[in-house]
Amino acid sequence: MGTSSKSQTATSSTRDVSRFRWFVGMCIASVFSLVYLVAPVYILTCIISLAFQYPTRNIAIGYSLPMIVSAIVPSISTPRLSWLLNPMLDYFDYNEEFELDNEAFRVEAAKGKRFIIAIQPHGVISFVGLCSWVSAPPDFRRVKTAVASALLLTPILKHVMGIFGLTDASASNLRRHLKNEGVDGCIVIYTGGLAEMFKSCHEEERLYLKKRKGFIKLALREGVDVVPAYFFGNTSVLTLFKAGPLGALSRKLQVSLTYFWGKWNLPIPRDDMLLYVRGKPLGIPHIPNPSKEDVDTWHAKYVEEVTRLFYKYNEKLPSYKHKKLFID
Repeated sequence: MGTSSKSQTATSSTRDVSRFRWFVGMCIASVFSLVYLVAPVYILTCIISLAFQYPTRNIAIGYSLPMIVSAIVPSISTPRLSWLLNPMLDYFDYNEEFELDNEAFRVEAAKGKRFIIAIQPHGVISFVGLCSWVSAPPDFRRVKTAVASALLLTPILKHVMGIFGLTDASASNLRRHLKNEGVDGCIVIYTGGLAEMFKSCHEEERLYLKKRKGFIKLALREGVDVVPAYFFGNTSVLTLFKAGPLGALSRKLQVSLTYFWGKWNLPIPRDDMLLYVRGKPLGIPHIPNPSKEDVDTWHAKYVEEVTRLFYKYNEKLPSYKHKKLFID
């Protein structure tokens, strides 16, 4: 979540941003993509080195120490780092369009309302999500993002991404979290999950949504409203290598273990325009024991709203003007 919209610009060349700030933003964004590529390789080599005590026992332990410490120490949300990451907003020319603005969100939360902010698409790395956290008012940075438990258990990755405030996406943990009051009782959920990132490409946007109804059922049971949101640009800044055994393993473990690339065919995210669109709450009622028909009805309304948001705002981004949306 973030602040008010900035004026839209067509390409990076028209931005009023210094070359130095653009370069710093690129370096910051690249840290996250490089960590996703390097961390799995580092962890694997640590395991091999420790198993065979290669080249010596002491060197193996020293080499693996960062991984060992990261595995033991829990990740910590670090909102104070937001100002350091600010150049990323200019590198991506990040913008926002909120139909439910932040002040209205606060007013509703103050009344005791809680929200599931349902996001799509996932992308290789959700740079729109990272930018929205950087741009957000301090109190909104307390809103947790639900992720696969595998990410929370992966050394190095869990600490780098953990600064943004992550929590386990398991149903039991989500129910527990949603019992909190106000902003602390809200949560961000990527409805399509990691499986969604293997679907989209530059020519079309595909959402993995038809079978993803659990968040609607959860909202009905807990009396929590759903706010649909769309992350434009999430699927264009990086290109994923989808074939091969690593792609299959990534889908199974819910962690990206396959190669991806962006600017200059390197793991540097492209400086495409990013846009965070947040719609209005669906108005979901509290139904402690929802029927299949209840879930299907509200899920259909969610899909309808997501489609509306896509076609209302897609022309604001040059790379999305001719894209078609498909719901899988």
